[in-house]
Amino acid sequence: MTKLTAEWLHSAAAKTSAELLNDAGYLALFVGGCVRNTLLNAPVNDLDLSTDATPDRVVELAAAAGVKSIPTGIDHGTVTLIIDGTPVEVTTFRKDVETDGRHAVVAFATDVADDAARRDFTMNALYAGIDGVLVDPLGGLPDLNARLVRFVGNANDRAREDYLRILRFFRFHAWYGADGVDGDSLAACAELADGLEHISAERIGAEMIKLLSAPNPAPTVGTMVQSGVMLRVLPGADAPTLAQLIHHEQTAHIAPDAMTRLAALTGDDMRDAFRLSGKQARHQIALRKAATGTQSGPFIANTHGADFARHVLCLRAALLANPLQDLTGLDHAAAQQFPVSGKHVMDVPPPDRAARLAALRAKWVASEFTLGPDDLLSDT
Repeated sequence: MTKLTAEWLHSAAAKTSAELLNDAGYLALFVGGCVRNTLLNAPVNDLDLSTDATPDRVVELAAAAGVKSIPTGIDHGTVTLIIDGTPVEVTTFRKDVETDGRHAVVAFATDVADDAARRDFTMNALYAGIDGVLVDPLGGLPDLNARLVRFVGNANDRAREDYLRILRFFRFHAWYGADGVDGDSLAACAELADGLEHISAERIGAEMIKLLSAPNPAPTVGTMVQSGVMLRVLPGADAPTLAQLIHHEQTAHIAPDAMTRLAALTGDDMRDAFRLSGKQARHQIALRKAATGTQSGPFIANTHGADFARHVLCLRAALLANPLQDLTGLDHAAAQQFPVSGKHVMDVPPPDRAARLAALRAKWVASEFTLGPDDLLSDT
């Protein structure tokens, strides 16, 4: 018998939400990420509970126990309970009645096996009671132990039900998969990649950013290119440059940054294609521009910060297929105060003023931050 031992199982949020259902005679099982990640010794960020109680009954029981409930998706069976400030999503067992490639019409069910059968991957169809005892209706534990991301049941059927699952397959493989890919699942993704045309740019972008945030998504991205799926998502994606970037990140012990990795894959502005936020889009563009420019690492650090400079230098080395430059001294460079401002160059016409200030900053950085205003402006 496999039994989970996890701190979250003893939390007020987990105990209260499960017990208010169990005490009323209903089955309550934690499911999905909290179970999967506990078994993988990975961080748990969300608590999801499945039950044979209907949503209305969950709301009634919560009210009787003095627990706040929010009908976040009550028509689809989901109620969010707030316990000690922690949200717990409680969803009634469901089975699909009809699907259209993105959304499903569901009916409530009373059997956990029905609920498991409609899930995407076997590693996500693992349940556990409040006692920690694992419930595995589909035999997904061996797949999880093997780090094998595999569709539940027929891979083509699962992908057709919701084409977003194609990207989720690659995202989960980037985060949780081992070497090698499940052949049937990959074949289904390749065959049905055209279905991604039915998915909004916002959802595609969100999946890709999550994928690129994985510790090392390069092998997965390479598989996406080889299978033809990347052609539907990001035509022309530069997978070799991404692999080089990640090599440099790991060598320099730099934390992953999805926008830097996106900038390695493409020089295009992905604001519309991935529905990036304005901040994300500006960051991606600035990274690529700096990496393809000629400004030194200390100059970039002094202008944009040491972390930005480290990412830029890793990206530049990857784009040029060059060794990574020395990253020491960037924190020191970022901490220096440039002694010249716009008031010192008021005689320069506005269109040229920024260029003049940049030239003076480059001169100052080259002096290892020793020149003062008079020295810098002496040739003006």
